[in-house]
Amino acid sequence: MNLSVSFSTYATVVILIFSGSIIYSIGSSNTSDFHALLEFKAKITHDPLSVMSSWNDTIHFCQWHGVTCNARQGRVAVLKLNSLNLAGSISPSIGNLSFLKELNLRNNYFSDEIPQEITHLKSLEKLLLTNNSICGRIPTTISNCSSLIEFDLGLNQIEGDIPMDIGKLSKLQYLQVFTNKLTGNIPYSVGNLSNLDALSLADNKLVGKVPETIGQLQKLFFLSFGTNRLSGSIPLSFFNLSSIVTLDISENQFEGNFPSDLGISFPSIKYFVVANNSFTGKFPSTLSNASNLVELEMTVNKLTGTVPSLEKLSKLKSLSLTRNHLGTGGEADDLSFLYSLTNITSLELLAINDNNFGGILPETISNFSTELKMLSVAQNQLLGTIPSRIGNLVNLQNFDVSVNQLSGVIPYDIGRLQNLGELGFEINKFCGHLPPSLGNLTKLVKLYARANNFVGKIPATLGTFKYMAYLDLSQNNLSGSIPPQLLSLSSLSIHLDLSENNLTGTLPMEVGNLKSLGRFSVSGNKLSGEIPSTLGSCSSIEALDMRGNIFQGHIPASLSNLKALQFLDLSHNNLSGEVPEFLSRLLLLVYLNLSYNNFEGVVPSKGVFRNMSVASIEGNNKICGGTPELHLPTCVTIPPKKSVLGLRLKFLVAIIISTLWGVILVLFILPLCVSKFRQKKRRVSSTLNFSAEKMLD
Repeated sequence: MNLSVSFSTYATVVILIFSGSIIYSIGSSNTSDFHALLEFKAKITHDPLSVMSSWNDTIHFCQWHGVTCNARQGRVAVLKLNSLNLAGSISPSIGNLSFLKELNLRNNYFSDEIPQEITHLKSLEKLLLTNNSICGRIPTTISNCSSLIEFDLGLNQIEGDIPMDIGKLSKLQYLQVFTNKLTGNIPYSVGNLSNLDALSLADNKLVGKVPETIGQLQKLFFLSFGTNRLSGSIPLSFFNLSSIVTLDISENQFEGNFPSDLGISFPSIKYFVVANNSFTGKFPSTLSNASNLVELEMTVNKLTGTVPSLEKLSKLKSLSLTRNHLGTGGEADDLSFLYSLTNITSLELLAINDNNFGGILPETISNFSTELKMLSVAQNQLLGTIPSRIGNLVNLQNFDVSVNQLSGVIPYDIGRLQNLGELGFEINKFCGHLPPSLGNLTKLVKLYARANNFVGKIPATLGTFKYMAYLDLSQNNLSGSIPPQLLSLSSLSIHLDLSENNLTGTLPMEVGNLKSLGRFSVSGNKLSGEIPSTLGSCSSIEALDMRGNIFQGHIPASLSNLKALQFLDLSHNNLSGEVPEFLSRLLLLVYLNLSYNNFEGVVPSKGVFRNMSVASIEGNNKICGGTPELHLPTCVTIPPKKSVLGLRLKFLVAIIISTLWGVILVLFILPLCVSKFRQKKRRVSSTLNFSAEKMLD
């Protein structure tokens, strides 16, 4: 009995001691987390939302903002402080949160390096540091975080190599280090990440070839190497990635041909982006079988041949084949594939410009999806006309058929494209009048119409453009006067070119409204009258070309306000007067041509006039002086005899003035003398009369 009691007592004591040690251990661990969090807080230097104010001892740290503890041990499991505008550095104390599974500091302003202590976190599954200002290197021992599933360092300033040991993170599913300053090669150990779903190394400075081992990542559905300095051919193993949905290897130095079975190798592909490389060979025809394709971007390569029918690509939104060598040129029907696009209702972008496509521009393009926002066939060898029903594409924002051999008139229906922001039909053989319906395109920002055969007047309706910044109507046969409404477009900020036409009349005073315009040309017309003084209000203008007209009169003094002017050509006009000295004070002026006018007098010798390789003033017969390079006659000084004549003139004036003063004095004194003489005469007469009277008495 006593033995039983003794055993019971002993057991109770043991349990109490054991329980106490557990409680002490938990308390000690909690204290460790508490202090680690406080040290983390101490490194925060900016907290505009005061989210860290809850981090104090008035409440348990598991209730602090962004902190989540696990239920069993009461230890910190999640630290989630994303998108709070926090700034500072990551405290090394983070490595003491030994139960931490997720660290999310995305979209803040953290800086400095990732502390090496972070590699102590063997339970860490998510390390999310995207969009901060973190610098330094990826910790070389990052493989110690053996539980890591998501590793996201995108949009920082991380530099150096990708550690070779990264291939030991066998559980890793997402590896994203895009938009950093990483250098070196892609480590072949990446091929060991057999669970990887997404790999983004885009926008770094990586070099070398893509390792063959990439082909081992059979679960990979997202792969981006874009905007690096990678080179060589794509390894064949690469095309074994049958799960790929998004592939972006654009803006590198890759070369070689695509395999003929490309569209079969990637049955799930949606986004195929290989732009800005040096790929050669035929357009991969099997891509027409990739029925899930949403975006096909092959811009700026060296692909050749024809484009197959794409009718199976029913989900296609964007097709860009710009700047390749596709097509056969001449009159071949290279655009037959466009017929297959008419049933793709999702199509928003079609760009096949800068190729070698020939044949007739098909009328069927007006039957494309009304969702189409961009249509560019520029810089090919296309014939035909703009379809008369082009106005069906009501959501079109960019329409460019420039630099082809298209002819005919611009259809009036083009005025229905009221969402257009950019319209180009320059360097073709279009003729007829510019349709007044262009004035309906009130959202237009850029209009390229140069080098055609347009005739007639510039439509006054062009003055309705509210957002026009770039307008080029040069090298046509337009006639009549410049509509004042056109020069009232204060939105014109980049370029206005009306040169090489047959425009007549004066330059309207409304030109002064173009206060934001950068380049203005009316050269090669028949404009006359004086240069309007209001031109001096165009304070942003950098290039002004008015050569080859019939302008007359002086250069207005108001042009001295054009402080941004770099290029000025007033040659081949009938301008007269002196060469303005203020032109030498335009500090940015690097080209000046005043030749073949009627200027006279002294040529300035400072500023732009010092360098006759950038200033021309020949063909003005009454000018003199300037720098010796001009070989102009010396300006004649005032001869001495003119000075003698001046002295004689001054002497003569003095004599005349003296004579006048003399006459004035005579005229003033003579009456006084006469008056005194008369008074004296009266006194004598009175005296004689008095004496006579006395004698008579």
